[in-house]
Amino acid sequence: MATPEEPQLDEIQWKAPFLAQNMGGITTNTVLPYFYESPFFDATSNNATISTQAFHNQSMYCLLQTREAFEGRLKTMQGLEFMVAYEPSDNGTKPDNSGVWVIRKQIRRKRPGAEDEITPLSSYYVVGENVYMAASLNNILGARLLSIVSSLSNITAAASILPSFTPALGHTYLPPASKPAASAQSTQMSQTSKESTPMPGTQDSTLTKKASKANMSQDVQSVQLLQSSLSLSLLYGNEYMDDNPLTGEPGSFIITKTREAQQPASQPKSKPTQISTKPPTPQVKTDLPEPKRKPSMGAEKSPITPGTKEKKARRKSRPATSVTTPK
Repeated sequence: MATPEEPQLDEIQWKAPFLAQNMGGITTNTVLPYFYESPFFDATSNNATISTQAFHNQSMYCLLQTREAFEGRLKTMQGLEFMVAYEPSDNGTKPDNSGVWVIRKQIRRKRPGAEDEITPLSSYYVVGENVYMAASLNNILGARLLSIVSSLSNITAAASILPSFTPALGHTYLPPASKPAASAQSTQMSQTSKESTPMPGTQDSTLTKKASKANMSQDVQSVQLLQSSLSLSLLYGNEYMDDNPLTGEPGSFIITKTREAQQPASQPKSKPTQISTKPPTPQVKTDLPEPKRKPSMGAEKSPITPGTKEKKARRKSRPATSVTTPK
């Protein structure tokens, strides 16, 4: 087990080019002896036991010559062992010629009258001269979940500052584009010194920033327009135009009369008479008719012109009494 100061086994890469060159390369008979020199090998396994016995016993030395004989002896024992689980194609007979060897660390238990019980512990990859340890399923799921939780926390922190509410704009999720002050623009335009001259490349960035601000303001206006249109549609969506036109503002429509609707648009509408609350002021007539004179006995009446009516005698009108108007 690695100490806190040492790195984890699944985070390191081991290789020994000089040892691989002395063995004649990584082949089917040298892959296990090459793996024994790595820090991933366990000296208490059955592999180490058979190798030690074969070096001191000439009758067992043949087990070290081929991998098939060595693994055949491992299958007769029980305990911790390292076996080659996958091998690439050396002479091109297999379709897969990736050059990757897979060595599995496992525990073998013998069962009478049945096949051996094998419990895999870990897997290792031999790619060329490099040896790696495969990550466990627990570590893979833990890393994935940690990445998801970290991304969600970052999104929450970034989205928490976006929504804002103002009485004028309502709920918005984009900051309003700030308009530069007119004084700042005039000051900037008046500066003609060499220090205010933009460097090559900065003018393009300034134009890009201005274009992005303009696009952002247009997006905010379009969102506000869409929001106002939806609110009007929800409030007054059930009101429709009829044969009689509607007058007034939304929320207080008035249906006009049929006669008014049939009037041509060229005729001006008569203004409604305003009823005054003040009492009318009495007028005194000063033009009184002249008193009628009686005709004399000897006088003759003037003939009446045909087509005209005879004037009737008027009655004398009494003078109107003065009426005081209330103040």
